[in-house]
Amino acid sequence: MPHINEKIDFCVEVFIVYKNKVLLRIHDKLGFWLSVGGHIELDEDPIEAAIREVKEEVGLDIEIIGESNGPLNGDDKNRNYKYLIPPRYLGRHPVNDKHEHVVFVYFAKSKTDLISESILEHEKGVEMKWMTSDDLNKIEIIPNVKFYALEALKELGEK
Repeated sequence: MPHINEKIDFCVEVFIVYKNKVLLRIHDKLGFWLSVGGHIELDEDPIEAAIREVKEEVGLDIEIIGESNGPLNGDDKNRNYKYLIPPRYLGRHPVNDKHEHVVFVYFAKSKTDLISESILEHEKGVEMKWMTSDDLNKIEIIPNVKFYALEALKELGEK
């Protein structure tokens, strides 16, 4: 997706866990392992963006893990106010010398490890892999991606 704003875009990264594995993919433009994610569109909140990006990129239905930190620990229907699950991590990084991303990092669970066939067909040449902790320690991977992936596995992986 092209950049939405000139200077800073808001994005999501979702570390999806199924049993004792976390899903990573080789980014089609950057060529290194990342989580599933993308830009938050102007008409959605970060949770909606996370769910949409995962569905678009890998065809999975996920549950974002975390608790709303709102005073009612739920939605306030009287005011049409929705409390959101806060991200596990929040970061900012340059994309190039004129553009940056603010990234909301979420952990999620999936009930299956089956990537949609239509997604695999559409994303030919894009490598996706469910990885264990051991796998993560054997590959070349950006330190923050490795950290988030290992943290997601520690928290959400089956004991």
